[in-house]
Amino acid sequence: MRWLGKGRFRFLRGQRGISFIETLVALAILAAIAVAFLNGLSTTSKAVMISQESVTAESLAKSQIEYIKVQEYIPVAEYDPVTNCYEEINIPNELVGKGYDIEINPPEPIISPPEGGFELQSITVVIKRNGEGMFSLSTYRVGD
Repeated sequence: MRWLGKGRFRFLRGQRGISFIETLVALAILAAIAVAFLNGLSTTSKAVMISQESVTAESLAKSQIEYIKVQEYIPVAEYDPVTNCYEEINIPNELVGKGYDIEINPPEPIISPPEGGFELQSITVVIKRNGEGMFSLSTYRVGD
């Protein structure tokens, strides 16, 4: 029993507290965890921003397509981008300020009147932000 009493805590004799090296190691581990956490937050923030831009562009394109569908049909032969074209929707001012713009490409004939007695055209709407295409959506229209 005697040897258990004195020798049992012999390994703790030189220990008086936390050493400077141990403190530095602990701080380095905490710093690495903090950097990884902040990097994850930054990546998530960028992903949310890209997602919002994509949803905005898609919404503008769908709105423009629906507005084209309610306008009077313009045959491909009579289509003129300056005088006789499909009208664009009004983009909200906050989106115009962020650089959003709509481009309606001239309709392309899929089926011409002599072939089927009617005309089928493809219309493509491109949403641009700061002059760079972000989203493109196509639809078809049928005319006599």
